[in-house]
Amino acid sequence: MSKEYQPVHGVWTSRWVFVLAAAGSAVGLGNIWKFPYIAGDYGGGAFVLVYLICIALVGIPIMIAEIGLGRHGGLSPIHTMSKLVRDNEVSRKWTGVGFLGALSGFLLLTFYSVVAGWALYYVWEMGSGALDKASPEEVKAAFDGLLASPWVLLGWHTLFMVLTMGVVAHGVEKGLERAVRFLMPSLLVILLILLGYAINSGGFTQGLEFMFTFDFSALGAEGILAAMGQAFFTLSLGLGAIMAYGAYMPRQITTPGGETKHVSIGSTALIIAVLDTAVAMIAGLAIFPVVFANGLEPSQGPGLIFVTLPLAFGQMPLGLFFGTLFFLLVSFAALSSSISLGEPLVAWLVENEWSRRAAATLIGGTAWFIGIGTVLSFNVWSDVTLGGNTFFDILEFTVSNIMLPLGGLLIAIFAGWIMKEPRIRKELAMQKFGVYMVWRALVRVIAPLAVLAVFLHTLWDTFGG
Repeated sequence: MSKEYQPVHGVWTSRWVFVLAAAGSAVGLGNIWKFPYIAGDYGGGAFVLVYLICIALVGIPIMIAEIGLGRHGGLSPIHTMSKLVRDNEVSRKWTGVGFLGALSGFLLLTFYSVVAGWALYYVWEMGSGALDKASPEEVKAAFDGLLASPWVLLGWHTLFMVLTMGVVAHGVEKGLERAVRFLMPSLLVILLILLGYAINSGGFTQGLEFMFTFDFSALGAEGILAAMGQAFFTLSLGLGAIMAYGAYMPRQITTPGGETKHVSIGSTALIIAVLDTAVAMIAGLAIFPVVFANGLEPSQGPGLIFVTLPLAFGQMPLGLFFGTLFFLLVSFAALSSSISLGEPLVAWLVENEWSRRAAATLIGGTAWFIGIGTVLSFNVWSDVTLGGNTFFDILEFTVSNIMLPLGGLLIAIFAGWIMKEPRIRKELAMQKFGVYMVWRALVRVIAPLAVLAVFLHTLWDTFGG
C-alpha cells in the first residue's frame, strides 16, 4: 500500500475481518425485531421480495460509495471528506458530509446505549429465573418497573457505554477487530441455536407463513416505502460508521500461498448485505414460532422483545436457558453496532493528536451524559414534551428520519456527481466495465431518488399529514 493512502489508524488484517466488522455495524436491534415484524405486517414474502430489490438498487450502491470514499481518504469521515474536497477541487461545504455522518452516529449512540442496556438487564432477568412461569401481568410489570426506575436504567446504560468505549479505546486491531472476531461468530452460533429451538417449538409453520406468505394486497405503497427505508437503514448507511470502517480496508491482501489479490469493494459490500439480510430473516424464523407456539400475538417494537418473548420463554421447557441466549444475542448485536457508532468521532480526535483512551473517554462520557435525557424520558421527564414528543422521541426522529437519509443522499450525490469520475472508478477497481456503469447509474439516479422519496414521505407523514 502506498504511503499516500496508508490509514493512520491501521487496517483490518483481512477482508473477512472487514466483512465481520461492517456486518456487525449493520446487524443491530432493528434486525432482531423490526425486519421480521414489518415483513409480516406488509405481506410477508411480498415485502421480502421488494426489500431485496431495494437492497440491490439502493442499499448496496450507497454502501459501495461510502466504503469507496472511506478507503480513498483513509481517515475519519470528517478528515476523509476534507481530503476528498481538496483532491477534487470542490466546495469546502462538502466537508459537512463527514461532520453530519459522525454526528449522526454519535447522537444515535446516546439513546441506542439506553435501549441496549435493556437487553443486558433481561440477560440477568432470564438467567436468574425471575421470569420463570411468570404471568402476563408479572412480565409486563417487570418491564414497566424497569422503565419507571431511572437509577436502574442509568446503571445498565452506564455498563453498556463502558463496554462500547472500552472496545473503541483499544484501536482497530486490538479493540475493534478482536471484538468483531468474537461477537459476530458468537452471534451467528446463538442465532442458529435459537432457530433450532424454534423449529421444535410447535409454531414453526405459523412463523414461516407469517413471514413468507406472498400477500401483495397487504403491501401497497406504504409497504414499498417501508421496504426502501428498511433497506437503507439496516446497512448503517449515512452514520459515518461504514466510511470509517472503509478507511481501514486494505487495497490488497496476500494469500497464504503468497499471491497478492485486490480487495474488491463491490463484492465485499454484496457479502455484507447478504449476511445482514440473512440474520434479519433467521431472527424472524427464530422469534415468531416461539410467539405462535404460546398462542400470543406478535407486536411491534419493545413490546415484542421485552414483554411477549419473555412471557413465551418463561412458559416453555428450557425456556429460561434459551431466553437468556436470546437476550445475549440481542446484546451482542447491539454491541457490534455501538462500537461502530463511537469510532468516527474518536478517530477524528486521534487525528487531532488525542490519545485513543482520552478520545474514547470524552466521546463515551459525553454520549453517556446526553443519554441521561433518554433515561429520564421514560419516567421523571415523561410529561416534559414538545408537541407530545419526549426528549427521546425528538432525538430518535431527528437522527433516524432526517440526519441518516440526508447523509446517505449526500454520499450518493458526492460519489456519483461531484467526485472526479476517474478517481472513484480507480478506487472501486471493478473488473467489468458494465458492472461499474450499472453501479454508477444506480448511485447517480435510482438510489438518490429512492432515498429522497422515503425522506419526503416521512416528513409529509409527520408535518403535513
